[in-house]
Amino acid sequence: MTTHASALATTSAASLAEPPASFRDLIASEWIKMRSLRSTPWTLALTALFVIGSAAVSALAEINNLRTMSPAAKADQGFLVFVAFPAAGFMALMLVAGSVGALTVVSEYSSGLIRTTTVAVPARGAVLLAKAVVTAGLWTAVGTVISTGCFLASQTILNGQQAGVSPTHPGVLRALMASALLAPVCALIGLGLGALIRHSATTMVTSAFTLVMLPPIFSQSARWSAAISHAMPVTAWKRLAQNWAPDPHSLAYSATIPSSWAVYALWPLIAVVLAVVVARQRDV
Repeated sequence: MTTHASALATTSAASLAEPPASFRDLIASEWIKMRSLRSTPWTLALTALFVIGSAAVSALAEINNLRTMSPAAKADQGFLVFVAFPAAGFMALMLVAGSVGALTVVSEYSSGLIRTTTVAVPARGAVLLAKAVVTAGLWTAVGTVISTGCFLASQTILNGQQAGVSPTHPGVLRALMASALLAPVCALIGLGLGALIRHSATTMVTSAFTLVMLPPIFSQSARWSAAISHAMPVTAWKRLAQNWAPDPHSLAYSATIPSSWAVYALWPLIAVVLAVVVARQRDV
């Protein structure tokens, strides 16, 4: 009788057990974690305002130069890509995106929440992939808003001096896409570094050093150093968005457009894959 009751209890418990979480459930969970942080909307809003504001300031600063130009000179100048997508603003975007992407992982380890997560979902690789999907989606949306806002703000100001261009102008679409995708690329790199390092301060320093401070060390006057520089996300963005064209009179080695897009794809892919592999092998 006791054995029969125990069997019934076991069967009943098994029937009441919840099914394992699907990948869609993991994405929903990570999205709830992301949006429940009060700092997230403020960080995204302030970053967008700063980067778009930097484009507006660059356009206003360019007005004085345009006033001294003839209409023919303005027409020859074409798309002022450095004004629409200023380096200072997008360097800040890279730092913020990389830091927030890193905190997506590091914050759970520092708070101990990762233990609860792994108890609920033992598949650590799937959890990390869900974080990557949410991070990529969020920062793609933010990057698109920032890229479009920078273009519209700068061209609205430049139109006052008949120096603005339309979205169909040569080079504009590529610059818009490259600037929009820069945010998710850096966020995923930060996420990968966070999963590998798991220490807030060290991850932040490593992310900033890798994304912003390391590339200028390598000049483009020698082939080996130019190759390293071209493999960096910031250099790829400059080639794609700021439309660096090869100078036939220069000794510098210029990156190609396809290789720059490849840099955009490979950096986040390698960072996430390494993070997933390490997460499966490590203990919490």
